[in-house]
Amino acid sequence: MTASRYDVLGIGNAIVDVIARAEDDFLVAQGMHKGGMALIDEARAQAIYAAMGPAVEASGGSAANTIVGVASFGGRAAFVGKVKDDELGKTFAHDIRAARVAFDTKPATGGPSTARCYIMVTPDGERTMNTYLGAAQDLTPADIDEAQIAAAEVVYLEGYLWDPPQAKEAFVKAATIAHKNGRDVALTLSDAFCVDRYRDEFLDLIRKGTVDIVFANEHELRSLYQTADFDSGARALRLDAKLGVVTRSEKGCVVISRDAVESVPAERVEQVADVTGAGDLFAAGFLVGLARGKDHRTAARLGGLAAAEVIQHIGARPAVSLKARAAENGLAV
Repeated sequence: MTASRYDVLGIGNAIVDVIARAEDDFLVAQGMHKGGMALIDEARAQAIYAAMGPAVEASGGSAANTIVGVASFGGRAAFVGKVKDDELGKTFAHDIRAARVAFDTKPATGGPSTARCYIMVTPDGERTMNTYLGAAQDLTPADIDEAQIAAAEVVYLEGYLWDPPQAKEAFVKAATIAHKNGRDVALTLSDAFCVDRYRDEFLDLIRKGTVDIVFANEHELRSLYQTADFDSGARALRLDAKLGVVTRSEKGCVVISRDAVESVPAERVEQVADVTGAGDLFAAGFLVGLARGKDHRTAARLGGLAAAEVIQHIGARPAVSLKARAAENGLAV
């Protein structure tokens, strides 16, 4: 086996988030499904930007947020994702490298602009996303470096990446390389609407063992198995996946393996400001724990710690050192 150079390598959409506060009636007026993610074209992107209130720009993307979280825990982290050689692309590249993440994917010189996601945060902290994928869709198998994939303890893939066909091929290529080198492959289901689009394909990936670890929230789990009942969804996941981790907001999470089903309570939170990135950061903590040999319960606690930190401020990336926060809570990584 190739010597490990990274704890976690993430592959996903390289996106810059444009975040604004909004009331529920704004979502209704704009035809947005609260709490969901819609894929939009460039014209719709411009129309939303014109209609929304004052906004903050921050580098984002689901897997990229997770990988920045891994680095904040002191983990060795890398990210693969496509930007264009434009201003937003330079912003994304600067931000992820500043977070001590290896980012070597070559930017596109032509084609659509760097991806952006318009995020409306309602007073209850819920986020509603409208994503223009732009250059992120142009990630191809050629962007997957075999030596880099082989050197990661865990390769982490986001469900959103299943939208563009070439990115889908890149995803499968990375999983194949990882398994050839004895590495684990993790998948986050990303969004219930994403699961609705690709349910059969996601189930196929899980059942065939293309992915070893599945991250989902309750909505995604129910969508995957088309059930309103959490317990029946959990039972089905236990039969299908080697390891499943289901987050349940304030109820904490459930870690589902062939050997056991373990509930882990959530960390205490003073006030929820913005739930953007909660699942992404939970995955960061869990994967760091797993890569460093922690048991499932400890890994889940690290995930809960990271999720609790990120939901108490605007933005989907940590505002403090997660490594220090873990140490303060007796969970040194």
